[in-house]
Amino acid sequence: MKKTKAILIGAGDRGAKAYAPYAIDYPHELEFVAIAELNSERREAFAKKFALSEEQCYATWQEMLQDDIEAEVAFICTLDREHYEPTIKAIEKGYHVLLEKPMSPDPQECISMVEIAKKHNKLLTICHVLRYTPFWQNIKTIIKEGKIGDIVSIQLNENVEVMHMSHSFVRGNWNNSDVSSPMILQKSCHDMDILMYLMDQKCKHVSSFGSLMHFKEANAPKDGPLRCLDGCPIENDCAFHAGKYYLGEGKGWAKKFTMDHSREGIIHALNTTSYGKCVYRSDNNVVDHQVVNLEFENGATATFSMCGFTREQTRIVQIMGTKGEIRGKMDEDTISVFDFLTKHETITHLSKPKSGHGGGDEAIVRDFLREVRNYPGDESRSSAAVSLESHLLAFAAEASRRQNGKVIQIANYSNEVL
Repeated sequence: MKKTKAILIGAGDRGAKAYAPYAIDYPHELEFVAIAELNSERREAFAKKFALSEEQCYATWQEMLQDDIEAEVAFICTLDREHYEPTIKAIEKGYHVLLEKPMSPDPQECISMVEIAKKHNKLLTICHVLRYTPFWQNIKTIIKEGKIGDIVSIQLNENVEVMHMSHSFVRGNWNNSDVSSPMILQKSCHDMDILMYLMDQKCKHVSSFGSLMHFKEANAPKDGPLRCLDGCPIENDCAFHAGKYYLGEGKGWAKKFTMDHSREGIIHALNTTSYGKCVYRSDNNVVDHQVVNLEFENGATATFSMCGFTREQTRIVQIMGTKGEIRGKMDEDTISVFDFLTKHETITHLSKPKSGHGGGDEAIVRDFLREVRNYPGDESRSSAAVSLESHLLAFAAEASRRQNGKVIQIANYSNEVL
C-alpha cells in the first residue's frame, strides 16, 4: 500500500487531536509533510510530534499553498468562516480535501465548493463523522433490513451537556454566529445529516423554534465582574465559575485554550482569554436550546431537539416504524429493537470505540484515504454534494427560527439559494 502524503491547515483541537493522530497510529498509511497554523505554540507542538522541519511549517495557509508541496490530500480544520478560501485553493492546487464541518456559514460558498470540486474532479469529504460510527451504521443496517418496516417518525435529541455548552458555545470559538455559525449549523449539522441518512428521503417542510434563554446579561449577578477571577459575588453558587471549573473537573477542557497546563498557566489564560469571562457577560448570541420539525416527501416526520442544559453529552434516538421501534443511546453504545408482532426486544451492546465521536474520527480518515487511493470520480459517503443537502436543511431551519417558526418549503428555499 502506498503511503498517502498530507498537508494540514489548522492545528486546533479537531485538526491536531482528532484527525492527525491517524498518522501516528497508522504510519504506513498516512504521513503529514506540512503544517499551516497561525498559533506558534500549536504549530511547534505539531511539528515536534510529527517530525516536521522548520521548512515544512507555515504560519498561514496562503504561504503554504504558494509552494508546490508534494502531497495528495489536504486536511482543512480552520474555523468555520475560514473554510471556503483554503478549500478552493487546495482543490485548485490538485489536492483531495477532508474538510471539517460545517462547510461554510454561507450557503453560496457551500454550493461553490461542490461545483469547484466537481470541476477539478477532486474528492471533497465533509467531516460528518457520525455516519462513520458503529452506532449509527448499525441503526442504518437495521432499517435497511426492514426489521421495523417503514419509518413513520424519528425523534432525535442532542444533549450538549451544560458545561460543554458554557465552554464551546458561550465562552468559546463558536459562541457568536456573526464570527462563526448558527448553533443548528455548527453543532447540529451532524444531526441534520444523520436524519437525512436514516430517513433516505427528501425533506419537504421544516420549522424551528429556539432562543438564547439563559446565558445573557439579564441573568448576570448584580455588580458581578466581567471575569470570574476578579471577585464574583456568587462564586460559590455558580456552576459556571471559570476558576472553580477549569482548575477542577474541567481541567481537561482548559487544555483546549492553553498549552501551559499548570495551574499558573490556566489562571493566566483565564485572565487573558474569553474562557475567563462570566458566562452572562460574554459576547455570545447562539441559542442554548432549539427544536426542529421536519416533514419528508413520503409523509414521514422527524423532530430534533438540541439543548445545552443536560447532565450528559450524548445523542438519544427513537425511530418508530410500521413493524417495530428502534431506541438508541449513543454514549452507552446500546441499541434496542422491538418487534410489534412478536413483542420481542433485541438489545445490542456495541464495543466502546477508541477514537472520538463514537469512533467516527478515526473511521472517516480511514475511509477518506481509501477513497483517495482508489478514486473513480464518485461521491463519497459524506461528500460535499451529499452534505450540501443537510447544510441547506440547517440553513432553512435557522431561517424558520428567525421568523418565529415559519414553515419553510424546502424546494422553494433551495431554489432561492441555488
